[in-house]
Order: sequence, then C-alpha cells, then structure tokens
Amino acid sequence: MPAVPEGAPVWADAMFPDLEAAKGFYSELFGWTYDSGAEEFGNYTQARTAGGKHVAALSPQMPGMESVPAAWNLYFATSDIAATAERIKNAGGTLAMEPMQVGDFGTMVTAQDPAGCWFSVWQPGTHEGFEAVNEPGAFCWAEVNSRDAAKTDAFFTAVFPYEAKKMPDEHIDFDVWHLGGRPALGRMQMTDDFPEHVPSYVNVYFVVEDCDAALDTVQRLGGALHFGPMDSPFGRFASVGDPQGAAFTVIDVTSTKGEMPKLD
Repeated sequence: MPAVPEGAPVWADAMFPDLEAAKGFYSELFGWTYDSGAEEFGNYTQARTAGGKHVAALSPQMPGMESVPAAWNLYFATSDIAATAERIKNAGGTLAMEPMQVGDFGTMVTAQDPAGCWFSVWQPGTHEGFEAVNEPGAFCWAEVNSRDAAKTDAFFTAVFPYEAKKMPDEHIDFDVWHLGGRPALGRMQMTDDFPEHVPSYVNVYFVVEDCDAALDTVQRLGGALHFGPMDSPFGRFASVGDPQGAAFTVIDVTSTKGEMPKLD
C-alpha cells in the first residue's frame, strides 16, 4: 500500500455518552456493521461498510469526559509523530497528551489548534487508516470550520506541508489545502450563521447514495438538520447532527450541479 502523504486525512472516530444508541443510528443511516470492541482499548468499535471495509470508529466517552459534547474527530497522517507533536507545540497548538502508542495499531496524539479546533495525528502500525473512501458509508472529505481562519491557516500550514488555495467567492472565506498538487482538506471561516456556542471544529463528510433520503433518516431517528440540502459541483449535501449532537455532513457525490470553482 502506498504511503499516505503527510497531513492527509487518514481516519475518523467519535465518542458518545451512549455507544449503543450511536451504533444503531449510524447502522441505519450508513448500513454500518461493527467489530466487537475490546475492553483493553476502551470498547473502541470499528465500523464496516456493507462491503466489509473499515471506515470509522465509535467509542464510549472516557471517564472524566462526561461533560464533553459528542463530536467527530479527524486524524491526519504522519510518518514521525514525535516530530509532528513538536511542530504542533512550536506553531502555538496545545497537546491534550503526549504521543501514545495504541497496541501494535499505531501511535496517536490529540491536539487543539490556536483557534480551538480539536484533531488527532496518526502514525500507522498495523492499522493504516481508512480501508475505503469515496463510496457509500465512507469518508470522502473534511473541512476545518474555524472561528479564526488566520490563526488556523498559519498553524496547519506550519504543521503539515499544505499549499493553501483560496476559493474566489465574496460571500465565503474558504481555502482548499493541497498536498502534492491535489485537494486534501478545506478550511472555512465560520460566520454569524453558526450559533455562538459552537467552537471551531472539523466537519467530516460521509458519502450517501441519496442525500435527501439520508436527511430523512437523520431526522426520523432524532437527528437535526443544520444546513442544506444544497446542490453543488461536488455533490448534493446536507450538514446534520446526530441525536447525541455530533455534527457531520452527508453528500451524494453522483448528483453534481454547476461548474467546479477555480482556485487562486
């Protein structure tokens, strides 16, 4: 398997107050099935697509984190997590912990950028990350939604080798970060449309076969619509929240409208 570029999204997971309820919700929404979670790893439960490929994980909240809202977390690839952790600190980020080895699966660190966005970094061992992307039930894209885009831009481009290109749109401050000449991640300045209590966060996109049908399922199961549905050159999408409050986006990448934007 080719090496994943430094800074590329490589995995996503979320912690929930009610793990079984979360499993039921995402199973019905995405058709996920689950591995058995091992107690030695805090009942961390990997999710599989209908094709049997690992695409994400769910876990119960860790002791002492009961007050932390449920949220999706994105992992960025690294080949040297110690060096990446040093760059995070030097760029003004905060480590939630020092790099931690997770069995033979790999080594991780969780951190926060200067604008308040939480994320993780992953140096793979036997667990190399997503086994599928860009297919139903799998990850396809992510955006850092930032309360302070200037701080976020300076931080992430110092930690990872991103080349930032701006979307020319007077109504939105949106950059696309490239790796090796290819889009890897988006960055959006949060506007007044976001409730004041919502901090900077990573918005993870999952592919669905039908955006409107997926939205109906989210709402029927007790989730919420935050934005959309909306047509775009990338697909028809809607930003939603699950019943426990974790925000994410569903997108039908086959239903595209309009011309791809040119980036500066």
